Amino acid sequence: MEICKRLEDLYKINSSLIVINHSACKPTCKDVLHKLNAHDNRVLVLHRVPDFETAKNLLMLGAMGYGNALMRQHFLISAVNAIEEGMVWLYPEFTTKLILQINEKSNTKQEVNLEKLSEREREVASLLKDGLTYNDIGKQLDITPRTIKEHAKHIYIKLNVKDRLSLALLLR
Repeated sequence: MEICKRLEDLYKINSSLIVINHSACKPTCKDVLHKLNAHDNRVLVLHRVPDFETAKNLLMLGAMGYGNALMRQHFLISAVNAIEEGMVWLYPEFTTKLILQINEKSNTKQEVNLEKLSEREREVASLLKDGLTYNDIGKQLDITPRTIKEHAKHIYIKLNVKDRLSLALLLR
């Protein structure tokens, strides 16, 4: 792990996961993300006051993750693990908001073959698509959030998607 205090030092890093404070992106995150992504880096942006619109904008600019700079350690570990695996990571509440927006704006139903999934996986996939959290799904199905997470992993593999957001887009 390396800590850089100047953006110029970050621009010398290649093929790494970079965690950057949103305030370091001033005046424009677009330029910072463009330069970091040009060197095959994956970027997690942390913000002291995260908001949904900023999250959407940063993802469109190429950030692989966005979260609260004061989030709990397990969320940070989850973010780093997801990004290292090539997935996008958002603070769970933001993922839910994105999924709900997708469901509100989508009028077209895409037929997806769910025969690859077990009955329980189909239940979990349907609830993930609707934007429920692992905890909410666990309570509804009377199983642990950890079990939901395992089902989700199997669903993603079987349907060839990377994450909850990709699943929601596929099943909308």
